[in-house]
Amino acid sequence: MAELGRAALVVSLGLCVYALVAGAVAAHLGRRRLALSAQNALLAAFGSTLVASAVLLSALLRNDFSFTYVASTTSEALPTAYTISAFWGGQEGSLLLWLLVLTGFAAAAVRLNRGWARDLIVWVVPVFGAVATFFAFLLVAVANPFATQAAPVDGLGMTPSLQNPYMLAHPPLLYLGYVGLTVPFAFAMGALISGRTDERWLVATRRWTLVAWTALGIGQLLGAHWAYEEVGWGGYYAWDPVENAALMPWLAATAFLHSVMIQEKRGMLRIWNVLLVLLAFSLSLFGTFLTRSGVVNSIHSFTQSSIGPWFLAFIGVVVTVSLSLVFWRLPKLRSPTRLESPISREAAFLYNNLLLLALCLTIFWGVVYPLLSEAIRGEAVVLGREYYDFFLRAFGLPLLLLMGIGPLIAWRRASLRSLLTTFRWPTGVALVTGVFLLALGAGSSVPGLIAYTFAAFVIATIILEFTRGTRARKALGATSWPGAFSSLISRNRRRYGGYVVHAAIVLLAIGVAGSSAFDTVAEAKLERGQSMEVGDYRLEYRTLDERIAANATEIRAELAVSRGDRDLGTLEAGKNAYTIEDQVSNEVGIRSDPLTGEDLFVIAEQIDADGTVYFRVFVKPLVNLIWIAGLVFLLGALITLWPDAREQRRLVERTREIGVPATR
Repeated sequence: MAELGRAALVVSLGLCVYALVAGAVAAHLGRRRLALSAQNALLAAFGSTLVASAVLLSALLRNDFSFTYVASTTSEALPTAYTISAFWGGQEGSLLLWLLVLTGFAAAAVRLNRGWARDLIVWVVPVFGAVATFFAFLLVAVANPFATQAAPVDGLGMTPSLQNPYMLAHPPLLYLGYVGLTVPFAFAMGALISGRTDERWLVATRRWTLVAWTALGIGQLLGAHWAYEEVGWGGYYAWDPVENAALMPWLAATAFLHSVMIQEKRGMLRIWNVLLVLLAFSLSLFGTFLTRSGVVNSIHSFTQSSIGPWFLAFIGVVVTVSLSLVFWRLPKLRSPTRLESPISREAAFLYNNLLLLALCLTIFWGVVYPLLSEAIRGEAVVLGREYYDFFLRAFGLPLLLLMGIGPLIAWRRASLRSLLTTFRWPTGVALVTGVFLLALGAGSSVPGLIAYTFAAFVIATIILEFTRGTRARKALGATSWPGAFSSLISRNRRRYGGYVVHAAIVLLAIGVAGSSAFDTVAEAKLERGQSMEVGDYRLEYRTLDERIAANATEIRAELAVSRGDRDLGTLEAGKNAYTIEDQVSNEVGIRSDPLTGEDLFVIAEQIDADGTVYFRVFVKPLVNLIWIAGLVFLLGALITLWPDAREQRRLVERTREIGVPATR
């Protein structure tokens, strides 16, 4: 079986090289049959990579420890679900998943678009081939998942923190996001090489970008919930370098999705959009480099390996070649229109882009500064949480405000009178909210107060837009108010799906502000029968139990929880001792209040032999809004992605305007 897996990877490498070389020759010489052959090579590469993936998955499920990868990531006692997740839980398997998704995305994107953008697709294929060749080469020559050994009696097991249900979805979603950003990059580079720098590549890749952006967003929220429940430190985001590595391309893709609307509407920001796509793709590669190189210490990263220099070199080649193409095509990329007024929708979107980019580059500097300081001075100087929190407030709060302003301003230019009319009610709602919160004593955290006030402003603008639109649809003849509301969304899914996504970001901002600015912490060392208080809660330590699970010994302290005169039941917190892995993990206790969004969060920091337990307890208000925001975000993304016949007709009309055959 190992030989079959290795052979399949070699075939994948050969097919990717063929797609690169034959595709480039066909595009240069105008050979249609050779171009089709190169496109089919991408599809065949997906098939051979699928065979290699099936071989590795079969070895994992059979606990075939003659595979070095299987022995190093699983054990006989590991539950089946986590045995499957070991596919992407290690260095080699995750790279194989990357190649599988990449070849699948490449083949699908090419086949779906080659009927109406043939002259663009012929140059997109060799770009896909070049990226896929790099990953296939790594799997064949540097990090082969099919290395074998004399089979040990049992494997080394899986890192305890990865034995969590969220690990079944969090890494694959991040890979879908990272790899998905290859699609707009390949089309943008194909447009530059072919000289077809109009809006066709945007039309071809908008939904692919949305899919990648959505996957990255949901993947990060699932990762945050994993950290909240599994790592056991009382938080959900620590500005860890690998966490930041996923956030940065998401921010760049967010900027691109906003600025692309300006190019589609006004023909502006062509250079800017190409650079944003390049930035997003390069940051996805940089995140992969951080995770796999071993240059940073992180719970999320793999061990030290020789793969880092290869990634660094590939990033250098990608950036150098891409920027050279941009400079080469500058005359063709110049926009025919200019910004007419600093008070307009396109100006607001541009301000949004600048703030997103500033936040992205600030995070990037925070990640690379320790690496540079260690290389230059021999000492890694880490920029702490204060650095990131400061810039999150500095750039994030204006971004929050712009979410309410941008969509409501007119294109080209807006008058002061129209602004006063448009934002009268949202501004009033924001001011009333701020005064009300001050009266409740929320002024202890100024950033939190500002965040809540801005959030009220944005929510008011979203409600105003939905209300106005629904009334208009009802006036035009809708039979009922629900029918008018449904018709409003279905006629412009992109716009109103975007509003739902904005609502999700508002919920996220409220949850982050509430859980970080207004949380309560208490610590106590308790014997059985003793109690402690934190906020309005009283916790009584009752029993300490030990039980045997499939692959760990579970130790749990039971606490009775009450609030005033109300008995709220019990919760458990403790530790798992993993025998095979020889590691211990924290297992936190969480009681959520669905009405207030508040969590009571308990960590059993230390358990003594005599049963005494050192507890650390948090009360985190509004934290559940963060997880609710994820569901709202997914809803908004699905609305935006849902096929829209009217939008398709508009795109066909647009492609006709720029001289593209409408034979999609």
